[in-house]
Amino acid sequence: MTELRSDFLNILHERGFVHQCSDLEGLDALCAAGPVTAYVGYDCTGPSLHVGHLLSIMMLRWFQKTGHRPVTLMGGGTTRVGDPSGKDESRRILTLEQIEANKLSLREVFSRFLSYEAAPNAALMTDNAEWLAPLNYIDFLRDVGRHFSVNRMLSFDSVKTRLEREHELSFLEFNYMILQAYDFVELSRRHGVRLQMGGSDQWGNIINGIDLGRRMGTDQLYALTCPLITTASGAKMGKTAQGAMWLKPELLSPYEYWQFWRNSEDGDVGRFLKLFTELSLDDIRRLEALSGQEINEAKKVLATEATALLHGRAAAEQAAETARQAFEEGTAASGLPTIEIGRSELETGIGILAAGVRAGLGASNSELRRAVAGNAIRINDEAVTDDKRLLTSADVNADGVIKLSLGKKKHILLRPTPY
Repeated sequence: MTELRSDFLNILHERGFVHQCSDLEGLDALCAAGPVTAYVGYDCTGPSLHVGHLLSIMMLRWFQKTGHRPVTLMGGGTTRVGDPSGKDESRRILTLEQIEANKLSLREVFSRFLSYEAAPNAALMTDNAEWLAPLNYIDFLRDVGRHFSVNRMLSFDSVKTRLEREHELSFLEFNYMILQAYDFVELSRRHGVRLQMGGSDQWGNIINGIDLGRRMGTDQLYALTCPLITTASGAKMGKTAQGAMWLKPELLSPYEYWQFWRNSEDGDVGRFLKLFTELSLDDIRRLEALSGQEINEAKKVLATEATALLHGRAAAEQAAETARQAFEEGTAASGLPTIEIGRSELETGIGILAAGVRAGLGASNSELRRAVAGNAIRINDEAVTDDKRLLTSADVNADGVIKLSLGKKKHILLRPTPY
């Protein structure tokens, strides 16, 4: 590969972010010549993003740290349509009020990683509803739609997969790729955007935008995608038995977020340190070289550094200390995730299996029953041997809680409610 001149692409290449680029040499020259503006689009389908979005956010963060201007494009318009990429079902249609509330909530997530404050390269948040909502349908078909070939659109993976699986693809969703391409053109005209970044599943949509820009007379546009991350065992990144790993503390506590990274597979530690922390490559190489039980120290560093980026250094260190107390000292550790349980339930007794499912230690009674059989379930650090064991008021410890544990890594506190 040709030696890269720009700090931005050098960092992304060294740390493993680069999957595809429409013109690596041209983009490198552009980034080396001076500040560039780039964007990533995010639809407003919920109040939080999750770990699966983190790779593109980190790309924007490195982009800003190397002197360029990042744009977070909120899909206030496209959220009303739905991106069919990688999905077998149509997206649930949200109200305008729900979309607006989600947009405001998402800004809080981005603000953890990007600076929107006054600066030469302050990040910009914009909303494609600004130009999509007022569009006249006939004018749009004439001025933009005429540049698209249905034959070519049918060849894209996002469409082809749905059709091959005989899942319905609505005309509304079919138009998504046209709208995303038009976003790129509008952002180029309004804000001088030259680059769109995203996951590799967005490659076809981004290339569409480059082609539309060429036909509609914009400056040369560029595409850069990151790989879709899977774990060493092939699982989808950010998806667990307990659901998505959210990036907002209201949905996932800093401790649970810390634990997610602490539980990374051995084979993922070095790669995740490069992608999801800002540790130097020399420090990462030193941590990568650890083996055996020492790899757990590298996992703790990964967990603390990744958590510090999202939740702040103090919250990350508190999560690490809570874990240390829970695992090394066997204490209740007040920072552990807590759920409330009715005091009246404890008076009559609640089964260990039902309590474990409610606490999120397992997805079903049968799963918890197997865990009991394997001596993996503990109450206040005492192993449970009977899957018919009842939790009662007598199990409330001196801290006023019941500590439930699955193995050595997963703990949750049950706090009785007042009468």
